[in-house]
Formats: sequence, C-alpha cells, structure tokens
Amino acid sequence: MLNTILTDTFTIGTFLVCMVCSLVLGSVIAWIHSRYNSSSKGLVMTIALLPAIVQVVIMLVNGNLGTGVAVMGAFSLIRFRSVPGSAKEISSIFMAMAVGLATGTGYLITAVIFVVIIGGASILFNVTKFGESDCEEKELKVTIPESLDYSGIFDDLFEEYTKKHELVKVKTANMGSLYKLEYRIRLKNAAAEKAFIDGLRCRNGNLEISCGRVAYGSEEL
Repeated sequence: MLNTILTDTFTIGTFLVCMVCSLVLGSVIAWIHSRYNSSSKGLVMTIALLPAIVQVVIMLVNGNLGTGVAVMGAFSLIRFRSVPGSAKEISSIFMAMAVGLATGTGYLITAVIFVVIIGGASILFNVTKFGESDCEEKELKVTIPESLDYSGIFDDLFEEYTKKHELVKVKTANMGSLYKLEYRIRLKNAAAEKAFIDGLRCRNGNLEISCGRVAYGSEEL
C-alpha cells in the first residue's frame, strides 16, 4: 500500500526521514539532468535541493489556507527573477517539484517509484534517437547587398544542395545598404556544405555567411 508516513502529530523523526528522501531523490534527478545536458552548477544544485525545499513548504502549510495563499504569492515572485530555460531544464525542475510535493505529504514510496520510472524514461530517451529528425536542421544566415532581390536569388542552389529550405527572417543592416537573410535548411549531403557555401559566396559578393545548428533552447517553448 502506498500510504503516507505522516500522522496527525508532527515529529522531528518523520521530518528528517522525508528530508533525507527528498535530498537523495533530488540528487538523482540532478545527476540525470547533468549527465545528458549542458547546464551550470547552479542549476544542477537547484534541482538537487528543490525537492527538499518544496517538501518543507508543504509540511509547514499543512492544510492552512491562509499560509498556502501567502506561500503561493511568494513563489510567484521567483518567475520575475528567472531567465527562460530550455525544455529539458523546465522538465527537470517540474520533476523535482513533483518529488517535493510527494515527500512533503509523506508519500515516500510513491516519490521513489516516480523518480525510477520518469528518470529511467528520461535516460532512455536521451541515449536513443527518440525525437531526433533523420536529417539535422541548420540555420543559414546570408548577407546580401541591397541591389540584389533576395526573392529567388538562391533557388537553384537550394534545389541542388538542400532537401528543405525556408526563409524565416529578413533584416536590414548598415543603414539599409545590406540585407541579412535567415533560412532554415536541411542539406542533402553534409559533406557538400562547403560547396554550397562557396556557391552562395559567388552570389552575395563574398559578404558574410554563417551556417550552424539551430539554437532551439530559447524558442522551442
């Protein structure tokens, strides 16, 4: 039976058991996150400590409506002092909060089972190609002079070297004398990337060109 260990009487022994469980499970979540993601030490420490912090808050509220509303207001202020995170970072934070809620209400076995199942699924998804596309999408940025009409100027090169191309942004630069074009592309052959860029250089007068991985972190949510 997955019953809570909490009783009507709050004891220091029960509190310490819940605290140790929160820290252990938070450390497991933090290890999984750091193992498969590039994150700062501060974020990893936060994920490790968050279950214990949430657990203490839940224990202190303990059904008191007024205290619960006050705590909710205090936690809402944290949003305005936080920068947007990637999808993986936010999922790890929510996972840590869920563990804190479980341990804070005394459902330690439920918390352990939750971490084992969700943590295992996270490891499985990271080590496999789950969610990855067959061909990596790239971000292509091309600068052209204002004398060139950017609509259709590179169509033949795109047909030759790419499976897919899409113009996503046009921006003027240098007092309007230059256009900066941003494309999302998928190359037919990764080895032909240099030949593709050389072809673009012949069209844009050897102005700046960049081609790299798409930075999903700040815009995927």
